[in-house]
Amino acid sequence: MTQMYLEEISRDLAYPLIHDNHYSKVMPKLTKHYLGTFLDRKLVGVLTLGWGTQPRQTINKLFPGLGTESYFEIGKMCMLEEMPRNSESQMLSLTFRWLKENTDKLFLYTWADGIVGKPGYVYQAANFLYGGFIWTDIYVGPDGEKIHPRSTKNLLVENAEFNGNPEKKLFWMTPAFMLHKGIRRIKGKQFRYIYPLSKGARKMLKKSSVIWSIDYPKDCDLQWKDATAGGKAILLEERPNIDPTVVNVNEKNVSSYLPPKVLELLEF
Repeated sequence: MTQMYLEEISRDLAYPLIHDNHYSKVMPKLTKHYLGTFLDRKLVGVLTLGWGTQPRQTINKLFPGLGTESYFEIGKMCMLEEMPRNSESQMLSLTFRWLKENTDKLFLYTWADGIVGKPGYVYQAANFLYGGFIWTDIYVGPDGEKIHPRSTKNLLVENAEFNGNPEKKLFWMTPAFMLHKGIRRIKGKQFRYIYPLSKGARKMLKKSSVIWSIDYPKDCDLQWKDATAGGKAILLEERPNIDPTVVNVNEKNVSSYLPPKVLELLEF
């Protein structure tokens, strides 16, 4: 029986598969490794390792005194649709082994994006530990594009001009401007997961600032709030409509990762 195997690959090889198969085409900036999963020499999955936007603060908040040298965070993980259901768990298992053989990291850390309806079942199946959730904000464009607040620099400049005060620096779009643009500000849960890569790391979990357990969240734990109007956010009855195929505000990020030959074939 042919077995999957994993090896480090180039960004140019990794990103076309991510672009075509991941629900979000926007890439994290602090990516250190691109790991490819192969079956019969065919690339069937990609997992990226690096850090989020606040690398040191993220781990130090969970484990005071630790820094970026102690962990990697999963940036992107996806597989071809044709792969069997448990394939992502196998890819994670291969990633654990790769980390133990090629790094001295203590933890593999990740978030499950509850805003798009993911409580983290793939991490639960791979025996990650759950560490609670945070509420986070995104914007949803009139075309369904998911827009991270860090991607709104140009929109904030436009918002300041709309307000009649172009010199004022804004950090969040104003309700009147969002109404004008057809943009919604949505709050949702992000679920925190960790995998200790050694016995020593597992012992450190007891000293963490959060409680790690297997009391996993399910679909019933997903929630969304609309904060567009300002003031108290309104709890929504269902998930907002987000279209992962739309790339407008995020076009610069997406196009910067695609190899030139692939980029020529795409129209944004």
